[in-house]
Amino acid sequence: MAEPVYALGLMSGTSLDGIDAALIRTDGERVHEFGPCITIPYEAALRQAIRGLIDARQEGALSGAARVERELTEAHAAASGVVLAEAGLNAGQIRVVGFHGHTIWHDPEHGITRQIGDGALLARRLGIDVVNDFRGADMAAGGQGAPLAPLYHRALARNSLATAELPVAVLNLGGVANITWIGEENGLLAFDTGPGCALIDDLILARRGKPYDRNGELAAAGQVDKAVLGRLLDDSYFSAPPPKSLDRNAFDRAPVEALAIADGAATLVAFSAQAVALGLALCPQMARRILVTGGGRHNSALMAALRRRCGIAVDPVEALGWRGDALEAEAFAYLAVRSLRGAVLSLPETTGVGHALSGGVLHRVD
Repeated sequence: MAEPVYALGLMSGTSLDGIDAALIRTDGERVHEFGPCITIPYEAALRQAIRGLIDARQEGALSGAARVERELTEAHAAASGVVLAEAGLNAGQIRVVGFHGHTIWHDPEHGITRQIGDGALLARRLGIDVVNDFRGADMAAGGQGAPLAPLYHRALARNSLATAELPVAVLNLGGVANITWIGEENGLLAFDTGPGCALIDDLILARRGKPYDRNGELAAAGQVDKAVLGRLLDDSYFSAPPPKSLDRNAFDRAPVEALAIADGAATLVAFSAQAVALGLALCPQMARRILVTGGGRHNSALMAALRRRCGIAVDPVEALGWRGDALEAEAFAYLAVRSLRGAVLSLPETTGVGHALSGGVLHRVD
């Protein structure tokens, strides 16, 4: 049995809100200890620069990517320092950092995925070995490259749920929404269901200049436009069999542009929730419960819409003692340890890759 080690995970999600950093002690199978975790919002200029790269959407248009990548990496180094200080640990006590970086383009249909984040630079700044590029090997082998957290979700579920409570679905509500269906006897299926909060956030930013609909207050005050919702849902993606994954900008909010802002927010909330309901219908069995992680669990209107449209219990992951704001960062710490040990990171049931596969690129300090 491998000895557990301290690992730091760094995640910057499609919601563009900032950096999640979390420390765990793990052997790559179980989590033996949960250390400090933080979320540090991006400074406005860096957030806008990342958004600009995402909106460019073409490799040839990403001439400023190197500068933004460096700034993003330095911000992750600073966040790492804060977590280590809170833990009272030094660099020599941390075995590895799992560094996801920030996805600026994900087009699995054409074999393209790009995350910015300089693993070698981060290793030098921290004096700790870094694993990044978690998606590349999977996509080179024909996988979707996403989602990558399902093995971690299953590891947590093994410690928290009895067999009689399965199957469950772990729903990550970031900019894009994805679910991990966990069944009996290690059954696993994972895929992106559709939009999470990205369209809602973009609408609020465009109309109000604010980054998101706080607590879902605008959406709760609006009315769903059923005709517009029908147009949004008229996409072959929702009936396509999993595994499958999406880019943040895969869907267009244009159908709601003519609506009042509250009605637009309500309609986009219904869109995200109904996409999850359609995704659940593609799973081997209906889940008994949805456990929600990611920033979207703070949107009361979205959580209520999920309960109405999915017809099963919907709870934040904190109901099981998990840390919803840290879960994805924890997952990359866990995956980094697995990568060091050559263990599997992705499966046919999670990314559509042809066979179970390890991955990640190691950047050593020495």
